[in-house]
Amino acid sequence: MERRPVGRTPKQTRPISIELDAQRNAKGSVIIATGGTRVLCAASVDDRVPPWMAESGQGWVTAEYRMLPGSSAQRISRGKNSRATEIQRLIGRSLRAVVDLKALAGFTITVDCDVLDADGGTRTASISGAWVALWMACDRLVREERLAVNPVKQHLAATSVGMVEGTALLDLDYPEDSAADVDMNVVGTADGRLVEVQGTAEGEPFSREELDELLSLAQQGIAQLVEAQRGAIQTTD
Repeated sequence: MERRPVGRTPKQTRPISIELDAQRNAKGSVIIATGGTRVLCAASVDDRVPPWMAESGQGWVTAEYRMLPGSSAQRISRGKNSRATEIQRLIGRSLRAVVDLKALAGFTITVDCDVLDADGGTRTASISGAWVALWMACDRLVREERLAVNPVKQHLAATSVGMVEGTALLDLDYPEDSAADVDMNVVGTADGRLVEVQGTAEGEPFSREELDELLSLAQQGIAQLVEAQRGAIQTTD
């Protein structure tokens, strides 16, 4: 596969945009778009922690995820399902990997990720957008002198990669994802470390060499997303 259907090279992401303050009442909110996928990510702050954390001296970060009814060609039910639960757990633990929970002591931040339009990569776009919403919420808590420092330690982003017709592709759209022989979601940090890797062979098993190629490609995509995040949050200064 030399060229992709929309003209991208195998190593190109879809166009990335991050719109800040998408909701008036959320402490931090964005609409992130990666190609045809658009997700509203909104961070809400509670001045308390879950009861089981009351004596921990730490704060908490969690997430909720859902696809809105009109986000796909066929209407999505509003009811919870196992896929949504699995994805929101992924988002929550990914965010917590880059947060100093002790510096967030006394607060719970919930990031809601609602998929407005789905064209592949909704969970990865949710993670990348959720990080920005979380950072904005914490930055505002610092400005309000409710936190001493921003507990978000570094950038976090996620992207998809896959093998399609023997070619490693970055940032799969829905048709590519549906045709992939190997499908992988990768969550990583700005300094090149990995938080989570979810990879599946849809047909034949894949090799260690293919795995290394896909991880390297994913880290290139994560670096591009981090640059987009940096450009977005600079406008909050």
